[in-house]
Amino acid sequence: MATASTTQDSPNAGPAGQNDNNNQNGNHNQNGNKPQDSATAPKHDGRKRKLWLIGVLIVVILGGVGVWLWYDLYGRYNESTDDAYVNGNVVEITPLVTGTVTSIGADDGDLVHEGQVLLTFDPSDNRIALQSAEANLAKTVRQVRGLFANVDAMRAQMASRQSDLKKAQDNYNRRRNLAAGGAISQEELSHAHDDLVSAQSAVSNADQQLTSSRALVDDTQVSNHPDVMAAAAQLRQAYLANARSTLIAPVTGYVAKRTVQLGQRIQPGTATMAVIPLNQLWIDANFKETQLGHMRIGQAVDIEADQYGSDVKYSGTVDSIGAGTGSAFALLPAQNATGNWIKIVQRVPVRIHINAQDLEQHPLRIGLSTVVDVDLHDQSGPVLAQKPPQQASYSTNVYDKQMGEADEIIARLIHENSAAAVKTAQR
Repeated sequence: MATASTTQDSPNAGPAGQNDNNNQNGNHNQNGNKPQDSATAPKHDGRKRKLWLIGVLIVVILGGVGVWLWYDLYGRYNESTDDAYVNGNVVEITPLVTGTVTSIGADDGDLVHEGQVLLTFDPSDNRIALQSAEANLAKTVRQVRGLFANVDAMRAQMASRQSDLKKAQDNYNRRRNLAAGGAISQEELSHAHDDLVSAQSAVSNADQQLTSSRALVDDTQVSNHPDVMAAAAQLRQAYLANARSTLIAPVTGYVAKRTVQLGQRIQPGTATMAVIPLNQLWIDANFKETQLGHMRIGQAVDIEADQYGSDVKYSGTVDSIGAGTGSAFALLPAQNATGNWIKIVQRVPVRIHINAQDLEQHPLRIGLSTVVDVDLHDQSGPVLAQKPPQQASYSTNVYDKQMGEADEIIARLIHENSAAAVKTAQR
């Protein structure tokens, strides 16, 4: 029985022992791998850290090289600022005569052309003054014609007096010869002498009158006689006063700042409105004093307006560099001599001309903010202007037409009241 039991357990014991051996071998393998993994893990992590550090170093080096290249190729040749604003001419419309507003020809935002009527005053008083000046000129022309006629009359009178003098002289000479022979009495000779003296006095008086008349017209004509010129000046003044009762646009542009009202009594010099030519704009860019070392007149400028953003680019050139900082021309300039002085980087205004074609395609307004970038590559231009302006920067000739019309009226009145015109009318 014992033998059978042992024999029965042997087969079971075989597999059990085998399993125990396998388990022991498995445990032995696991215990054997743990030291190997713990040795390779630090090596792997250190290699990764080293690669990361090398990568970061490469990125830093590349970034430094990129910054150096940017500065060497672009940065040191460009100066930019966002302290830049659009500026332009604001043409004030102010009257030169007193008047009551009867008509307003344009309002804010309207486009007006050069010579277009903006305001009209009541012209009644000025028209009356103009008519009076025209009548005065016509009367003066006729009076001057009378002066020329007096000279001719004085010449004729002088000739008559000289003829009387010659007659009296001959009569006295004959009677003196007769009196010497006793043919006539001494009393008759005395009367002849008195007639001669009277004729001489008449000639002398006529000569003085002729000289006085000539003094009023010598080396003159009716058109350039002083009296006529004075009357013509009065007519021009009256004409200008009448013309100035109508205010016209001196330039083409857009109306802004209208403050005048209908029926308002306006005094000379009162601001009524302004006309802004938007095709004559520029940019006043305020650069730091440290940015002006290589800035020259004529350098190219890239301009970006906040109104349109980066989608629209303007081109321009440096037109001029200010003669002083902004604080130097301030209403209350800084007093740097005080004990609490703090150094502040000053800014200098730089005027930038905008390309007219760009401005026409994308109009700007006065006061808009811009960003300007000056290209410093071109160093051929001067720092300051070297020559004075050869002609006026801005001008208008709309007021010259008024004087031309006044001269036409004066010429017509002189012709109509001259001797030639009168003779033609009499014929």
